[in-house]
Amino acid sequence: MQYRTLGRTDIKVSLICLGTMTWGSQNSEAEAHAQLDYAIAQGVTFIDTAEAYPVTPVSRETQGRTEEYIGSWIAKRGKRDDIILATKVAGPSREPVRQFRGGNNRLDRRNIEQAIDDSLQRLRTDYVDLYQLHWPDRPVPSFGARGLAQIADAPEVVPIEETLDALAGLIKSGKVRHIGVSNETPWGVSEYLRLARDQGLPRIASIQNAYNLLNRTFEIGLSEFALREDVGLLAYSPLAGGNLTGKYLGGVIPPGSRRDVAKQFVRYDLPGQATASALCRHRPCPWPRSGADGARLCEQPRLRDREHHRSDFHGAAEGRHRQRGHHPAARGHCGDRSGASRGSRSLPMRDSRWGFKAPVRPSPPPAFRAR
Repeated sequence: MQYRTLGRTDIKVSLICLGTMTWGSQNSEAEAHAQLDYAIAQGVTFIDTAEAYPVTPVSRETQGRTEEYIGSWIAKRGKRDDIILATKVAGPSREPVRQFRGGNNRLDRRNIEQAIDDSLQRLRTDYVDLYQLHWPDRPVPSFGARGLAQIADAPEVVPIEETLDALAGLIKSGKVRHIGVSNETPWGVSEYLRLARDQGLPRIASIQNAYNLLNRTFEIGLSEFALREDVGLLAYSPLAGGNLTGKYLGGVIPPGSRRDVAKQFVRYDLPGQATASALCRHRPCPWPRSGADGARLCEQPRLRDREHHRSDFHGAAEGRHRQRGHHPAARGHCGDRSGASRGSRSLPMRDSRWGFKAPVRPSPPPAFRAR
């Protein structure tokens, strides 16, 4: 396992972050605990969740259950200081089924303070290492949408300065160590950095956005902020929600898959999907395969070798993907969902820094003291 420093903090995170958004819907509590045990055994120290999880599907009855499963694992195993724990506060509800705090959730002080207290109770801990804003309070293109044709802020949109000031209070109280954003735009990142500099408010350490062969919008404007300002990318959907495995080609929706149980995940139905999936499935692979239906992680371009990259998120809804080699930790190659060989000629993500590397599995370093 490899580890990287998160932004300008003193936190080191594993190159793989264990994603959890299926726990409580597609995964039982026992399966969640098994995934946590397995990930920790492989050197994974970074765990990401959210108050909105699970989202496969989105359900008011299950939201918050993922944090409860992590909390029961922490209480049972007693390994809180062995992990870097990240969670998120939800922005304004975008659909009726997703309601928080009576349905009037904004990124204001009242909501943020209640949200962190509720998350800490579910997680059975008194602090989180990274607290993220799941999506902005203002309307922006996110979750697959692109382009902003006009400013459509409602009167109740919470100013970023108010949000950041509320987060500063959480850090001062000891409930949160560091903060980050998610599904954010270049303007939003620049505003958070400006306010931190001008007002003496906390600095964001990370941005959690999608990054994969079908969505490289991060490279257009956000990558420069990440590089110049040390706001590290936490890349979610490295396999484009499973689309890069090829299992959805031809309109096929396998029973029990994400697209089957959560109808909202259509953001990667794009013209380039078939080509990208074919590249991912048919390149020569230096790693042993264990099944035809799993994600061939080693055949993905080496997105993690980008300088702005800090960690990428992987989860497995089915235990067979974790135990039989489809989960990146099982491969023992540092979350490498990439790995174009030196002989690759047509992979669009390739540059001079990318190429095949042999796997390295050193003994995990001593547990990070998270206080």
